[in-house]
Amino acid sequence: MSRPLVTLALLDAANDRDPVVQEQVRKSILTLGNQQPDKVLSMCQDYLLKHPKLVVGHRVVILQTIELVVKSRIDDISYPKIKSVIQLASDEMTKSKEVVPEWQQAASNILVAVGNKYINDIMEEILGKFRPGVLPHFFVVQTLANLSDSNVYGMVPFLNAIMGTMLPMLGMTKQDNMKWVFSSALCHFSESILEYLANLDKAPDPTVRKDTFSSEIYSAYDILFNSWIQSRESKLRLTVAEALGSMSHLMAHDKLEEQLPKLLPTVLGLYKKNSEHYIISKSLSQILEASVNMGSRVLETQIDGLLVALHQQICSPMDFSNPPTVKNHNEVLRCFTILANTFPDRLMVFVLQRLENSNERNRMGSLAVLRHLINSSTSIMETKRLLILVSIRQPLADHSNKVKKRVVQVISAMAHHGYLELEGGDLLVRFIIQHCALPDTYHRPPDPEEVTNEALRSMCDNTLHLFTTTVGRLTDVLWPMLLCYLTPNQYANATTPLCKSLILLANKKQTAQEPNFIIDFNAQGSFLYRCIGVILQQCYNKELVRKQLQEILIGTRHNDAIERTGVAMGIGLCASSHLDGTLEKLEEFGKSDAFRKASGIFGLLKDKNDVDVEKMKSTLILCYGYVALHAPEDKLLTRIDSDILHNISKNFNTKVKQSALFIECFCTFQHIESWLSSGQDHERERAVKTTAELLQFYLDNLRVKNLVTFHNLGALVGRLAPRCTDPNPEVRRAAIDCVYRLMYIQLRYEGFSLDYKDDSVEGLLDVREKLSNPDNTVLYKTCSELTKIISKRLPQQQLSTLLFMLYDGLVDSQSNCSRASSVILNTLLKNRGAGLQDLVPEMLEVLHNRLQVIGEEQVKVAIGQSILILATQHLQTVVNTLVAYPLPYDSWSCEMWIALGADSTLALQIMEMIIEKLNVMVPYVDKKESMLRPGLTKVATSQPLAMTCALREMMLNGQSADAVAYLFPKLFSALLVRLGSSVGVQLPKDLNSNSIISDRKTTNKINVANFDVCGVAVEALRILLGRAQLDSLELSCCFLSHCGKIKCDHFEEAILSNRAMAKHAGPRLPSIVESLCPSLCNIYECQRITVTAFFSELLNHHVVTELMILDMLMNNMMERITDTCGTVRMLAVRGLGNIAVGSPEKVNKYAKELLAAMSSGMEENDDPGKLITLEAMSGMSKILIYLDQKNVHLLVVYIFMKIKPFLENVSACKYAMRICAPVIGSEQISAMFQNHLLEEKGLHHGEFINDLTKYLVRSKSFLYYKNTHRIAECAYEFRDSLL
Repeated sequence: MSRPLVTLALLDAANDRDPVVQEQVRKSILTLGNQQPDKVLSMCQDYLLKHPKLVVGHRVVILQTIELVVKSRIDDISYPKIKSVIQLASDEMTKSKEVVPEWQQAASNILVAVGNKYINDIMEEILGKFRPGVLPHFFVVQTLANLSDSNVYGMVPFLNAIMGTMLPMLGMTKQDNMKWVFSSALCHFSESILEYLANLDKAPDPTVRKDTFSSEIYSAYDILFNSWIQSRESKLRLTVAEALGSMSHLMAHDKLEEQLPKLLPTVLGLYKKNSEHYIISKSLSQILEASVNMGSRVLETQIDGLLVALHQQICSPMDFSNPPTVKNHNEVLRCFTILANTFPDRLMVFVLQRLENSNERNRMGSLAVLRHLINSSTSIMETKRLLILVSIRQPLADHSNKVKKRVVQVISAMAHHGYLELEGGDLLVRFIIQHCALPDTYHRPPDPEEVTNEALRSMCDNTLHLFTTTVGRLTDVLWPMLLCYLTPNQYANATTPLCKSLILLANKKQTAQEPNFIIDFNAQGSFLYRCIGVILQQCYNKELVRKQLQEILIGTRHNDAIERTGVAMGIGLCASSHLDGTLEKLEEFGKSDAFRKASGIFGLLKDKNDVDVEKMKSTLILCYGYVALHAPEDKLLTRIDSDILHNISKNFNTKVKQSALFIECFCTFQHIESWLSSGQDHERERAVKTTAELLQFYLDNLRVKNLVTFHNLGALVGRLAPRCTDPNPEVRRAAIDCVYRLMYIQLRYEGFSLDYKDDSVEGLLDVREKLSNPDNTVLYKTCSELTKIISKRLPQQQLSTLLFMLYDGLVDSQSNCSRASSVILNTLLKNRGAGLQDLVPEMLEVLHNRLQVIGEEQVKVAIGQSILILATQHLQTVVNTLVAYPLPYDSWSCEMWIALGADSTLALQIMEMIIEKLNVMVPYVDKKESMLRPGLTKVATSQPLAMTCALREMMLNGQSADAVAYLFPKLFSALLVRLGSSVGVQLPKDLNSNSIISDRKTTNKINVANFDVCGVAVEALRILLGRAQLDSLELSCCFLSHCGKIKCDHFEEAILSNRAMAKHAGPRLPSIVESLCPSLCNIYECQRITVTAFFSELLNHHVVTELMILDMLMNNMMERITDTCGTVRMLAVRGLGNIAVGSPEKVNKYAKELLAAMSSGMEENDDPGKLITLEAMSGMSKILIYLDQKNVHLLVVYIFMKIKPFLENVSACKYAMRICAPVIGSEQISAMFQNHLLEEKGLHHGEFINDLTKYLVRSKSFLYYKNTHRIAECAYEFRDSLL
């Protein structure tokens, strides 16, 4: 076949409906066109001209083919053919005055393709259809816009004239689609002009200037801004906004400056009017850029509103599956960058302040901005680095993993720009390592956006790896810093990533032969000795331990104070597991001639003459001190005098006084400590006064050369501070003296001079005077003041020790002191508790234990307050911890949950959290109970059960009433569904296998025997109704009487108790219905049954019409009649029938749907017990009473036919005929049915049929003429049943 014939055949085939065929046709014609472009183009043109009535789709394919050929071979197409193609495309584009997008766009694309080379010819043709004073065709304007994109250098010289012609047209335009295309064109024109001006060196006319277009651009701006941007059409508003952004760069500076106070608020206002924000942010960034470039002064007056609006945008969730949200995010960040270059100080203050915002999204947004500015505005941010380093400490303590993820991203950016090398950078490295050691997430979050511990840990692992491999400047920061994180227990889970990074760093330094590859462990705080101590702690070979201790003591450089301390710490750690062996080795070392030997396994000791024997004694005394610190308490007391103090005294002299001072004081205090809480006043007084003297002695003799930590501050303050409210005034004054001296000891350790006076600590002297007043109110107020001073001076690492000491103080023998412990505890938690998330589970367990032994009611109340404070700061952790307590909750666990109900706002948050989880958690699992018994048993899952118990306890607190009232619809819905999910569900045999408290996993069998899955839900619902103040006694009695039947599996009766809700819940019902609707689609049949039964019963009451929820219920019931569960279908049919009882006036409104539903029910095939069919018949009997006669006549026969199979039941048959009699249309027949078809009466069938036939003949009704034989047939069926 010749090429022309092939081409013709392909053109004919272009109308194929299959898009794949169309595409193949285009490719085939293109192949031919590449070989003979002129000929193929001619054939395409001829085909279109010869077939003027081609369907649009066919024309489009041919026009698209022409475009492909032109694009591919434009240099080989003859000029005459180009001219004819231009004419053809122009005619095709404007042939129809109506807009036919697909057709006209295809023609326009040809003109754009040709315009890339023959712009003058194209413009000659297009401008002929773009005449002044006449609105052009939509696609003429669209083509001009697209040409300005595809051929910038060819089009820009025409644009001044084009805009001059266009401007009058703008005022004539009334239709939104024309406004849209003009706005779009102006946007494209502006962008083309800007590109042209940015590349003048390549432009054909380098004399073109921005002011060439300023006048026309401003005239167009005036119309777009003052008129079109107010349009109701969202698409038009966005396009106008996009055009204004591009046009702002071309406006005269004075005009733009004049318009900014109106322009910026208008553009910001579009955020509220449009759901898609990308175009708005893009326009805003262009306007800001234009303003900054011209040095606008007005912009500063708008900065506050801009920052607030932009911050709201950056805090919006970004969906990576939705590109516009990602683009919007990037454009908003670009706006921040532009503002940072002009207003760096105001912007940084704004962003950093919002790092402390209580809203999680606000903090995340601020961190996103901070990260972007660090990366994009390096020179501007250079002067802000120290400020950022200080400010970033706040989010380091954040408890949200989402926020922490953003923090890691910020730290990564900071690492690449030198922040981590500055003072404070080590905190950021520590943050990364801390989160490399995160434990697994205990409870999987239902929120898909939530960041799990695993995800955050993996991110930190990767970040640490990147620091090691790609940020070269960090090598000297990380080496050997990372080594210090290998031994502390809290970083144990980070060992793998730490070791990987250390290996990479070591290899890098070794390869480069860097001098600091060899680490002086002495300079690193005797790291090696501490490592050895940890290893020996775990070693079971006593001989090996003794040998290593010997080598350590011999090999130590005793002249080096840091190394002496490291050795002592290592030996102290070893003593925690090997006290006897360590003391023996120390005593042996003290008696040996090792003081004169200079060899050891580490080869670190220099010539023996360099060793000062007195320094060796200092080492020995320090070792005894750390042994006392780490030794097991039960073993220490028997060895303190004979082995420790005795050997210290032998080596004591003025040169080692400082080293021994701490040991002496510590050991003495251990002897005194037990007397501090004595029941005898004089014993407590002597103990506290002795301690005060001891601390004064220590303070007077303390000399600190290097900054070190006062490790025992928290423990000592925790023991002494509660005594400030002791019943004995002498004890109170001495206790405050102790705290005063402890604070100054801490200041001395921090490096302050001997004569330094701290204002806050000096304030303790005023507190001391106030403690003379025996009034309890004054004492506790003073105690609170004392705590604030302690809180201010106490280092963070000492806080946990202090808190746990105060927990011990809650059971002090003096009630005043136990109350003081609670006051101090709660004040500290309020001020400093935000950074204690990791300790929350342990603190809650201690509080649980204390509740069991505390008799003082006021202290119990304070413990409840402690739990509330912790929940305010660490809500998720507190809830997760308490939910995991063993079931059934003991009385103390219940008290803790009840305490959480005391704050209505917090209770609201917790209840919402629990409701959300109850709605998505698996309520039970099917398990095979026995291999010998068939079938599966429903076994409750522990978490939903625990959460139901938690709700029950929280609602018992009267102060939760507001929260319960606010959440009543959601609570009722969740608990009702939970109740439905609990029927017939058993407790798991391993009820507490997942409990976080190992020693309470075995639950009291008596408690479990009284613990019932269903009973928990019933009790929770009972408390809910009481707390919600539903005053009707009938409601409570009705509900509870039916709930009691649940245990006997009277499931449906229990659900029908909700008729009381219809009578008394009133305005709450719409919200309840709305909350229950999602459960209708749940995978669990029991939940669908529960809700369907509830809705079915509601339809029995007119209240659903009064509350305007009938339509919603009706629609839900119609959907349920196709449910896979037969019980649900039966209940749905019942509910639809109930409409005739509850809202009879609506029956005819829904006649079609109701009759269809009842008919479907009567034709049900999957209905073994015929329950659905009978329910449908019952429903039909209710509906028929209220249906208009016109809706009934044609149904009577159908109804008789459907009941035909049931006529074997005489009673059912009589009942059905009595109900249907009125709709036959004969009063005599109706009376006869009512009188003779009684269940208790017999019937003579022959006489009955004769009488019925007579009445039917006399009635002459429509039914008689059409259907008498059908009725008679049914009557004979009736006779058969009688016989």
